[in-house]
Amino acid sequence: MQGERRLGVIDRPEGKKDWIVIDQGGNPHKLRPQRFDYIIKGGPSNYKEIGNFLREVQPYLDPSGLEVAWELLAGENQLVTPETMAEILFSDRGPQFCYAAHCLLSEDKVYFKNKGDGYEARSENQVEEIKHQLEVEQQRQREKVQFLQRLQQALAGETVEWSESDRIRLESLEKFILQPEQKYPAAMEILSLLGRSQTPEAAFELLVDLKWWSSHENLFLRRSSYPVQFSKKVLDVARLNLLNPPADADVNNRLDLTHQKIYTIDDESTEEIDDGLSVEILADGGHRLWIHIADPSRLVLPDDELDLEARRRSTSLYLPTGMVPMFPLELAAGPMSLVQGKLCPALSFGVILDETGAIADYRIHPSTIKPTYRLTYEDVDEMLHLDLQHEPEVKILNRWAKQRHAWRKSQGSINIQMPESSIKVKANDEIIIELQEVSPSRQLVAEMMILAGEIAGRYCQEHEIPVPFRGQPQPELPPDEELILLPAGPVRSCALRRCMPRSEMTTIPNRHASLGLNTYSQVTSPIRRYTDLLTHFQLKAHLRGDQLPFTRDRMQEILYSVASSALEATSVERQTNRYWSLEFLRRQGDQVWQALVLRWLREEENLGLILLEELGLELPHRFERSVSLGDRFQVQVSRSDPHRDEIRFRELSGFVSSQAS
Repeated sequence: MQGERRLGVIDRPEGKKDWIVIDQGGNPHKLRPQRFDYIIKGGPSNYKEIGNFLREVQPYLDPSGLEVAWELLAGENQLVTPETMAEILFSDRGPQFCYAAHCLLSEDKVYFKNKGDGYEARSENQVEEIKHQLEVEQQRQREKVQFLQRLQQALAGETVEWSESDRIRLESLEKFILQPEQKYPAAMEILSLLGRSQTPEAAFELLVDLKWWSSHENLFLRRSSYPVQFSKKVLDVARLNLLNPPADADVNNRLDLTHQKIYTIDDESTEEIDDGLSVEILADGGHRLWIHIADPSRLVLPDDELDLEARRRSTSLYLPTGMVPMFPLELAAGPMSLVQGKLCPALSFGVILDETGAIADYRIHPSTIKPTYRLTYEDVDEMLHLDLQHEPEVKILNRWAKQRHAWRKSQGSINIQMPESSIKVKANDEIIIELQEVSPSRQLVAEMMILAGEIAGRYCQEHEIPVPFRGQPQPELPPDEELILLPAGPVRSCALRRCMPRSEMTTIPNRHASLGLNTYSQVTSPIRRYTDLLTHFQLKAHLRGDQLPFTRDRMQEILYSVASSALEATSVERQTNRYWSLEFLRRQGDQVWQALVLRWLREEENLGLILLEELGLELPHRFERSVSLGDRFQVQVSRSDPHRDEIRFRELSGFVSSQAS
């Protein structure tokens, strides 16, 4: 009944269409003949005989005999009844043998299929396919049992070697966490078998318990399309280029600048070193400033495997937990970088500035250089502070950087200085947040990089070379009388920042308002920013007199896809920094922080943005009292949940009002 095979004895008719059937337990059932699966001729006549009958049948229910019968009947295209099958299998058509044959045939999924009143032998191909499917299913079931065993071992703290099928199952949990709306069946089954709720949170907790994921797994990165690992194909090409670099198209055009004293200035942790600076003393006592940019296009060709991979990534990703490079690191930090003491290919920009800081003359050369010193920003700040006489070039570079800054200001540049923080996570999950001070060294490097971008933009504009030109529409700034009412410093800078429109990237030169430049193309980070590499491809081809690799239309097409990828990468960086800043504050629950009321988010709801001044972090806060922009007060974290992106503060001491100035 209800799908279960049950033997019964027909007792009597009931009405015109039904029969009363008595089962083994003596229970009557009203059934229509259509419900009868098989009628045993000569079988039990009383329900009390059913038990003995079934015991007689039991020894003959061996399905292995069907394979022998199938081999005899395959290809004969004749229907087999339980009676003929009983004759073949048991050489007897007695009721117990016929019923045993019926049971075997009706339950068989391999050799015979039901057809009308009998059964037909399947073809050899069909049998082989079914056997294969059954083997696959049996293997799947074995793997499932073994997987559950390994799950329990891992949850008990034992070291486990996961199989490939295990990884597929665990990846289904990953997918469910990242795309919970999909309700992945494999993930649901695993959670159910372990008695855990079928939620993304439970799946995340399970992967952490299994040590498959870290408790701080970067879900923003995993949800993005940014690839964390390089494919084997890309790595193979990278290794080939390391061992056997392609021919240098600029070998006859490279300017030998190995005699120059060249400084590379970066953070100590920087691995991709893509710019260096030097000073050439001219015959008239003047200076030619040199900005040397790494030349990864020495090892990368337009549209080759490495180029397409860099294009897909669009940028190196800088996260608190470490950097994910745009190129394989053995290339990016090796022959692509400007490594101290080594011969390095470069694209060098030489420029003479007039007394105001404007460009008087410039030149661009593929070059060979040999970086002399690798310095940190702190090194350069100390050199400037001590006014070291044996390194006059640093002082000269700093003086011209200040002159350039003044010139750009005269051209309408808008300088907004907001506190910025650097968040680093060590291998033991220790979080370090440092406030990045605006230092002379950082301003020096920034001005030289902007100068190189102006030179590149000017050259490409003059020669009608389609490259990624960066521009920014002129912002509508608040009038001075309105700005003066805001407290000087971060509050005023924040108000200006909100007015700044997004920068734009097109193949047509246009003014960059905040830089104060009429043309500008980023060119100084080709190892870690793909649009800079595009400019290198175009510039170097033009300098050689070759056909440009990319037409204007093709360049614009590439920029559309790269801009989208870069925007996603920026979002991952911002969200990841936010996560770790909240995690840092969660761990510092007893710490008292100095907060500054930065701007309103929804003033009618008393919701504003505060700046934790020691950390340079901007976070939302709903105020418990009336406040004004620029007020300072102390807070403690009352709740911080980085996974939910939630933070709450508790206000401590009274407010200190900040007057506009």
